[in-house]
Amino acid sequence: MKTEDKIRKQLEENPIILYMKGIPANPQCGFSGKTVGILNATNIPYAYVNVLEAPFIREKLPSISHWPTYPQLFVNGELVGGCDIVEEMSINGTLLPLLQTGIPKSSAENDSLSTYDVEQLVKKDINDAEVMIEGEGCDLLITVISTQFNDLTLVKKQQLVMATLKEPLASGKLHAVSVKAYTPDEWQALQVQKPSGLLQIQL
Repeated sequence: MKTEDKIRKQLEENPIILYMKGIPANPQCGFSGKTVGILNATNIPYAYVNVLEAPFIREKLPSISHWPTYPQLFVNGELVGGCDIVEEMSINGTLLPLLQTGIPKSSAENDSLSTYDVEQLVKKDINDAEVMIEGEGCDLLITVISTQFNDLTLVKKQQLVMATLKEPLASGKLHAVSVKAYTPDEWQALQVQKPSGLLQIQL
């Protein structure tokens, strides 16, 4: 198989693929390392090719992508760009939605929601919410801070958050969810009460 055909086959079979120097666990250049870090933070799986071990691909890919350097990220067969573009898209919020288009529909429907999806569902109905999520998969601790909790009882606050997640909870995409809900004043008071973690040494 010609190198060009091999590259096109890789792009066709892998909706999200990164051509990089080294491997994700051991990048061989700073730009590849930074790109891997950004991709890993999205929790979306991707394929990769170590161009240092594939010199023919390393030589041929720039003529196909019209991009001279590595790494190179492709989504759905289209070049996204290198490290600077991936970083910029991560900062402006356009990277994650693009990557999500590369998730096969079957796995997107069957797997649990990403923390990003959960956060967006909460913010959709509680529009001033600050959302913090710990854990992964279906086992999540969701902390929500909002002025909409003012004058509500603890149960009412949690019910308000749970209502935003009604559909994924019913479908099984979410379960074992714990919710903590605070007004901004309650959250601020909680931060003041927290110990600093510093130990004063008595002289």
